[in-house]
Amino acid sequence: MNVAIVGLGKIGLPLAVQFASKGATVAGYDVDGARVRLINEKYNPLPAEPGLEERIPGLVVSGHLRATTDPRDAVAAADVVVFIVPVDVDATQRPDFALLDAAVDAVAPHVPRGVLLIVETTVPVGTTRRVAARVGELAGLTPGADFSAAFSPERVSSGRVLRDLATYPKIVGGIDAHSTARAADFYRAMLDATVMEVRDAETAEFSKLAETTYRDVNIALANEFARIADRLGVDALQAIEAANSQPYSHIHAPGVGVGGHCIPVYPYFLAGDDTEIIAAARRLNDDMAHYAVGRLAAAIGSLEGRTVVVLGLAYRPGVKESRHSSALALASQLAAAGATVYVHDSLYAPDEIRAHGLEPPPSFPCPAEALVIQAWHAEYESLDLRSFSGVRAILDGRGALDAAEVERLGLTYVGIGR
Repeated sequence: MNVAIVGLGKIGLPLAVQFASKGATVAGYDVDGARVRLINEKYNPLPAEPGLEERIPGLVVSGHLRATTDPRDAVAAADVVVFIVPVDVDATQRPDFALLDAAVDAVAPHVPRGVLLIVETTVPVGTTRRVAARVGELAGLTPGADFSAAFSPERVSSGRVLRDLATYPKIVGGIDAHSTARAADFYRAMLDATVMEVRDAETAEFSKLAETTYRDVNIALANEFARIADRLGVDALQAIEAANSQPYSHIHAPGVGVGGHCIPVYPYFLAGDDTEIIAAARRLNDDMAHYAVGRLAAAIGSLEGRTVVVLGLAYRPGVKESRHSSALALASQLAAAGATVYVHDSLYAPDEIRAHGLEPPPSFPCPAEALVIQAWHAEYESLDLRSFSGVRAILDGRGALDAAEVERLGLTYVGIGR
């Protein structure tokens, strides 16, 4: 079976490796020539993704995996074409289809009759059918009659993609029943996970948006609880843990914000004038950096002229991924309060931090009056908090530390909901 993967990013490349490991002949198409060269030279461009380093060289040598910047070369002989190109939101929080549309337009003229097209990118409802229509227009083919098309949402996280592919059920829904069946058969051959067929592409698209929006709303509720607990002097984390001992309660953890390429983005694909809860949750989660900085100022006084170090540019521990990271909002809010702000991350070089418009500390540890925990990487576990000369307070934005231990060090502990 010949499979083309359109987009060899943090999800697309592991997907290509998975399919190639199952015996497919995989051609990956990407506009990044440097990444394409690395793959074809048997190097792994994603060293932080487990399982790729071991598999890529053998798959390239065996002919099961190759990469190209030529869309025709990638798809002309394909039995299956999988699109995994990101759709983000623009400055007005509307879906930005620029990358996906460009990929579709590049590939579409070259797809063969009888191909199965699959969209894995998380998209607004109706996008798969629109993509199929566009492919049909450019290829001179009729969707459903001359080729099949389906949606199957990616349900994986960076740093554990191959494991997640083997764990979570694969949802598939096509533009017609035949497309659904073809996509289901394909994934049953390529994955070890259960395949779940739904009524159509729109249902599959909606399922992914429901999944991510539920998490965003749940986190917003946890953050609301934390703010109430702060007013009442209650430990929200302990209260949530106690509440979750009842099997019907699944409250998430509060924190300084929601980051990554999924949860802060995809609720906007559903949000509208009649989606009050979704919109309110987004606003509340986006406000948490402002709230947290206010908590810090309330604890130690004005931040004007004070030095504050944010620990963690990445949006979560252990993953070098900064898209929509709360570190950006925290740095902005701290600077607006008059603080001198440094951002440190054990996974990022100083120049990589500067590329985000942030300033790394001149040394590490460095003199600072407050530390803000945004992503508590494993490398920070052995960090002596007192090694930051002049430090007075710790804003624990992720509930990573024991408050009593911090207080025993003679430091002020500032939590979210505790």
